[in-house]
Amino acid sequence: MHRRHLILGGAAAATLAALPRHAAAAFAPTPGDWRRFELVTEITLPAGAEAQAWVPMPSFEADGWMRAGKAQWSGDAEKVEVVTSGDGAEMLHARWPAGETPRRLQVTTLSATRDRAVDLSAPGSVPPLPEGARARYTAATDLIPTDGIVRETSDRATAGAKTDLAKARAIYDWIVENTARNPETRGCGLGDIGSMLHMGDLTGKCADLNALFVGLARAAGLPARDLYGLRVAPSAFGYKSLGAGSADVTRAQHCRAEVWLQDFGWVPVDPADVRKVMLEEPPKDLPLSHPKVAAARETLFGAWEGNWIAYNDAHDVALPGAELGEVPFLMYPQAEIGGERRDPLSPDDFAYTITARDLPA
Repeated sequence: MHRRHLILGGAAAATLAALPRHAAAAFAPTPGDWRRFELVTEITLPAGAEAQAWVPMPSFEADGWMRAGKAQWSGDAEKVEVVTSGDGAEMLHARWPAGETPRRLQVTTLSATRDRAVDLSAPGSVPPLPEGARARYTAATDLIPTDGIVRETSDRATAGAKTDLAKARAIYDWIVENTARNPETRGCGLGDIGSMLHMGDLTGKCADLNALFVGLARAAGLPARDLYGLRVAPSAFGYKSLGAGSADVTRAQHCRAEVWLQDFGWVPVDPADVRKVMLEEPPKDLPLSHPKVAAARETLFGAWEGNWIAYNDAHDVALPGAELGEVPFLMYPQAEIGGERRDPLSPDDFAYTITARDLPA
């Protein structure tokens, strides 16, 4: 058994005030008590050629709502180490020699999170975003360009908006009104926003629709980022579509987004979940005017529920030691056997499982 320990504690930042919403009384996340979650990822790779696996671990931390905790692991790998990608995605990297028996790895991590809500009616005094961070979070990535059709779309969406808050809200509303969740999209989608806009196919899942928000925001000069993670508990507000349905969270990956506003700092947004509510919330196929959709739309610009754990905010991730190329983001376990990549979107064939447990306070 090997262990890596991080401190899960320390003084929390001042509690953010809840955003007043007359339309979202039934869906009003409010910063309160912290919740601790244990995630257990179990990987089984078949016998055969030499193999390696990469397991994402919660490494993103933010004052006020997300803390990464200790991790431990066990199994029969020849070498196991914690590694970090160039832009901060932390993962466990395991290697096995060729063998005649299945290879096994279990990774257990602890994290703490809580609800978020930013009062957008009360601008505050926020320290400026460091220039290095501003450069990173306004830059283009392989799948999120900020020029050409992305810039043109951003300009149309934000036409007439004068402040960064108005621009961010205009982009959010444009995505809510002009995209759709596609249940046939594999996994969480790819996030290739240039192709989406060129083809006029503005459908997909969270990694597509929230990446579109990030790209349009960056094209407008607003720092923005995707946060890749996992739903770990049911919604406390009665939204079946916005939480994990059981302790088995193998297929509960979800990415969210944030935008930096000068008077508020990092502000949570999740237009993709608005479209998920429309498609999946009973009785399904709800219109934008439906009260549950209206509440989600109002709430998810500035707030989200703490039933979700963030892994990282990395794009174009190079897996240390991998024989194949980068992955667009690291939200799923990855593996190679004999230099061939396993399909991370088919956990039964991979094979891996992820379970979540809400720990006592």
